[in-house]
Amino acid sequence: MRIRRSIFAALVAMCSIAHSGEPEMATVPDGKYVPLFRGEKDAKEIAVSAFQLDERPVTNGESLVFVRENPKWQRSQVKRLFADERYLAHWSGDLNLGKADGAQPVTNVSWFAAKSYAAWREKRLPTTVEWEFAAGAGFTIADGAKDAEFQQAVARWYSTPSPATLPAAGSGRANFYGIRDLHGLVWEWTSDFNSAIVTGDARGDTGLERNLFCGAGSLGAKDTANFSGFMRFGMRSSLKASYTVHNLGFRCAKDL
Repeated sequence: MRIRRSIFAALVAMCSIAHSGEPEMATVPDGKYVPLFRGEKDAKEIAVSAFQLDERPVTNGESLVFVRENPKWQRSQVKRLFADERYLAHWSGDLNLGKADGAQPVTNVSWFAAKSYAAWREKRLPTTVEWEFAAGAGFTIADGAKDAEFQQAVARWYSTPSPATLPAAGSGRANFYGIRDLHGLVWEWTSDFNSAIVTGDARGDTGLERNLFCGAGSLGAKDTANFSGFMRFGMRSSLKASYTVHNLGFRCAKDL
């Protein structure tokens, strides 16, 4: 019995290590983003400079390496100012994934932890504008609004409950830019706060970090009939930077 347990533990460790490296990054070119909400005096479009975005969300296995090398972000060590009591609650311990698969996207992680992870990788979190712009790409063309198959998939994802066991990060179909799982897997943190109404470069905006909110599965919202867009806005406005949620993860970005 002890031998079997040792073999099982070794297999779990191997799985974690196999998914502890950095994902490939895809280049998202220059473009224009149309915000879901804007004031009367706000610009109708926001210029988006080219950037790089992880092809998939960060995994449990990668996060395990991060907390091992940065003990202050371990579950028993993190300060409540930076993560609530549900932080990494699906893990068995500080350095033990337990039943959490190393290949699955990490969840139950706060904005502060996600930001620190990105900095540790010498990257950053994407702005909401960048995230939404990348996620607005269809499967075969850059403008997802003109990709009927993509539109159908988005509608299906938003009407289907999340599975009890999340698929592996990166298992979804790639979009036009080669990026996977922007839809249909987990919600994802972005760097800026309540940015559905931001009309400038979000990296130039200022605000208290405790007011930062997250981004979620996206499609460039342009009218009041965009139900999924309002779902995203509602999700973002309900969160603060210390919150952790069972279906909220993140991915990293980098300037070109």
